[in-house]
Amino acid sequence: MNKKENLQQLQQPLPVVALVYDFDGTLSPGNMQEFGFIQAIGRDIDDFWTRSRELSEKNDASGILCYMYCMIHQAKANNISLRRESFQRFGAMVELFPGVKEWFARINAYGRSQGLEVRHFINSSGLKEMIEGTAIAKEFENIFASSFLYDVDGIAYWPAVAVDYTAKTQFLYKINKGINEVSDNVKINQYMPEDERPVPFRHMIYFGDGETDVPSMRMAKANGGHAIAVYRDAANPATAQRLIREDRANFACLADYSDGGELDTVVKSILRKIKADWDVEALLKKGGQGR
Repeated sequence: MNKKENLQQLQQPLPVVALVYDFDGTLSPGNMQEFGFIQAIGRDIDDFWTRSRELSEKNDASGILCYMYCMIHQAKANNISLRRESFQRFGAMVELFPGVKEWFARINAYGRSQGLEVRHFINSSGLKEMIEGTAIAKEFENIFASSFLYDVDGIAYWPAVAVDYTAKTQFLYKINKGINEVSDNVKINQYMPEDERPVPFRHMIYFGDGETDVPSMRMAKANGGHAIAVYRDAANPATAQRLIREDRANFACLADYSDGGELDTVVKSILRKIKADWDVEALLKKGGQGR
């Protein structure tokens, strides 16, 4: 490769890789409402979720919408602020798995060392406003999650977005096409050639822990991407291993994001594979001449 070709290569944008995460049980060891909010409304954790589940089953209603209703209803009943800033303060209390805070800078740097641009996205049934209050909110290109509408006084009064397992697959298409707006229902359905999409599915790594992640894991995997099922208890990896057996995920890893851990090793290996595949595709486009 001569100096001119080398300069042209350096000036080209790096291929983008999207790391897409569920939140509860994937980056955090529990449901985010359990780190302060439920205690503030004077409820037991099990009681809150039991009431939410019963409301859903009794009315044959969305479980996501029912938990959001319970949050608003019980916060009002206990005089808890329903402003976005209040939800963000509860978000600041959310615990994270080992290594999560340091994970993003380290993986970004490793991606750059391989000639890749790594971007991070949230795809969660949890509450966007609480995720915005966490220590890692600034790391994400976009947070696709459930959220509330707010009135003129800034008080939450109605669900704006409720993210269930089918909505999660829609957001993967938005990432694939470079669409940031949840409200968009035009560009998402417009034809876009595969080679013009900002993030090909084969450049996606999906992290999830449970049933609501299965369709997204399967979609990423079926389209050439990778899916990682994480589990919080080293003594009980059963759910993650089942997802492997059922061909829903590529890997099952303990939810430890520390440097040198299994998850770190797997993701770095996938990034190297993505770059190698990209280089091979580039050679094929040149007719296999390698120049």
